[in-house]
Amino acid sequence: MKIPSKAVLALADGTLFWGVQAGASGYTVGEIVFNTSLTGYQEIITDPSYTGQIIAFSCPHIGNIGTNSEDVESKKIWAEGLIFREITLCTSNFRSQMPLKDYLIEHNKVAIAEIDTRALIQRLRDEGWQHGCIMAGNIDVEFAIAQARQYGGLSGLDLAERVSTLKPYNWLQGSWKPVIGYQDYTADELPYHVVVYDFGVKYNILRQLVDHGCRLTVVPARTPASEVLALNPDGVFLSNGPGDPAACDYAILATQQILKENIPLFAICLGHQLLALACGGNTTKMTVGHHGANHPILDLEQNCVAISAQNHGFTVVEDTLPSLLKVTHRSLFDHTIEGLSHVEKPAFSFQGHPEASPGPHDLSSLFQKFTQLMKASAVVT
Repeated sequence: MKIPSKAVLALADGTLFWGVQAGASGYTVGEIVFNTSLTGYQEIITDPSYTGQIIAFSCPHIGNIGTNSEDVESKKIWAEGLIFREITLCTSNFRSQMPLKDYLIEHNKVAIAEIDTRALIQRLRDEGWQHGCIMAGNIDVEFAIAQARQYGGLSGLDLAERVSTLKPYNWLQGSWKPVIGYQDYTADELPYHVVVYDFGVKYNILRQLVDHGCRLTVVPARTPASEVLALNPDGVFLSNGPGDPAACDYAILATQQILKENIPLFAICLGHQLLALACGGNTTKMTVGHHGANHPILDLEQNCVAISAQNHGFTVVEDTLPSLLKVTHRSLFDHTIEGLSHVEKPAFSFQGHPEASPGPHDLSSLFQKFTQLMKASAVVT
């Protein structure tokens, strides 16, 4: 048996975690965050919202079911690097096409395993996010520490444009169905035309919108509102994405212009923050972000609790919200804002990922609310 090469995780303060190589050789830098999900690792690492971040998984065994070409949320792995307690080399799943380690090597992603992830994650929980460098293969500790210290972080950084599509495209694919796989529809079968701003959109968001009757036109992050309005949409969707929402001035302006037209608007994650900014609110970097599939959310309108998937490091500052926005959802972990609704316009938002369905369908009503707004708007017009 080949002995794995050594690897090291260096934090900006000089702390070192030694382990073994679990992906490609080389080094990578980023903001270290932890994810508490027990499943869905392939969906997590292909989420564009993790651009600029290194993910530490709290689940001790990652890779059990291997990887395949279908359970991805985008065209590539966007996470800068990965940290595991143990990466499973023996996979067991009838859909598996490649072990996770081989998948990471194929995508040239650096990863480290066999470190004390509990100690690391407790540190992140108590002290907040850290800048770090993973180095595997030929190791230069001083260089790794220097790279971690030189990393600039995500504050003030616009990453949405980096991960966005380069040109518009149409999407008519729905969710996975037994036997037939992903369900494809024709445009005639879907009554609502929705323009999706791609700030780092996940495939399953698009599928959920299709499942609820939406034919989609996905456009680049910097698409002017005038071009979106020229498509005559029934609704506009602002997607998830990475980076600092306040840096996306073009998206804030487009959101303001779309709100003026009274077109139904649904926003999640980064889009949720952009809606708040477009209405005059502020956002701030969180000390400990939300990353996982077990986050309880209080629905203030329905007076019920939903289990949500989360992936964000910025949050809306509540005392900056204008009176035209009301809070609809709140985190039961730290009471931060998880949902907003415009009191004058047909627009609302959610901070988490309602498409990820850890509940499993606790938040599907948000998609239904969007289609109801579009239906009502069509009657009025």
